[in-house]
Amino acid sequence: MIELPQGTAFNRRVPKQKFYENLTVNTELKRIFIEQINVIYWRNKISPSTVNIAAGETVSEIEVIEIRLNQSSLDKRVLQLIDREIPYHILFLLLYENQVQAWIGYKEQSQGGTTAYKPGTYFNTDWMSTNELSLRLDGLNMDTVYEGFIRQIAKERLDVKPGGDLKDAVIRDERRLRLQKEITALENKVRREKQFNKQVELNSELKRLRAELEGLK
Repeated sequence: MIELPQGTAFNRRVPKQKFYENLTVNTELKRIFIEQINVIYWRNKISPSTVNIAAGETVSEIEVIEIRLNQSSLDKRVLQLIDREIPYHILFLLLYENQVQAWIGYKEQSQGGTTAYKPGTYFNTDWMSTNELSLRLDGLNMDTVYEGFIRQIAKERLDVKPGGDLKDAVIRDERRLRLQKEITALENKVRREKQFNKQVELNSELKRLRAELEGLK
């Protein structure tokens, strides 16, 4: 699936109970772990000690976590929980039968000077056969390797404006997604509205949101 240096291999099975037995996990999320996940493997540790790459300012290690599923989807809250529990950046590989998806979350350091990271927006590939997935380990330090994985997985979702960086591109993507949801909801509201004056008002707001969305493209 992904060709990484042999020195990064870790290949440890992680009991899923390690995550859903946590006292902060509610009953629903425990059920999701049990029903949707078959087994979890910690496949690789990408770090300056395992590859010939310099340390980054914010990224010290990237862990490759393989999750074998009992079905063809996984509740994103599972990834968020694992991302919170493991204090490093994570590349997830979801496997179901002979198909694979790569997932990665944009993680920022939490406020207050702690070493914890807060998972934010997630990006993922489509389902594909395991021999089709190809991710390159590119970059001169861990920060740029992490950014490279995000950009390879996100593809056209993360367009970069002149002078913009990864954080700027992620913020624009988040705003784009919010606008798309707002536009869809407003379009449905317009179709249901019977009063002409209210329709005019809603269409005016719809026009404004569409213009803002177009400006983000």
